[in-house]
Amino acid sequence: MESMRLDKFLKVSRLIKRRTLAKEVADQGRISINGIQAKASSNVKIGDELQVRFGQKLVTVKIENLKETTKKDEANDLYSIVSEERLQESE
Repeated sequence: MESMRLDKFLKVSRLIKRRTLAKEVADQGRISINGIQAKASSNVKIGDELQVRFGQKLVTVKIENLKETTKKDEANDLYSIVSEERLQESE
C-alpha cells in the first residue's frame, strides 16, 4: 500500500479515535501534511510529516508505516512523534 486517506490513517493509527472526528478536524484546517493544509480526503504516504492541532497542543508526527487495520498495541508503530508543543493562547 503506497498511500492512504488522511482520515483513515488518523483512525487506524489511533491519533484520532474516530474517522468522523478526523474528518472534522481536517475540515477545520487543523491538519497539515508536509506543511500544506490537508483535507480528510488527502492522501498520506510513508515519510510524510503530519501536523495536527489538538486544542492548545501541536503534534508533529512522521508516518512510518501504512496498514488497513492495526491492533491497539501496534498502532504506535505506524508513526513516530517528531515534536509536541503547546500553543500560546491568543488574547
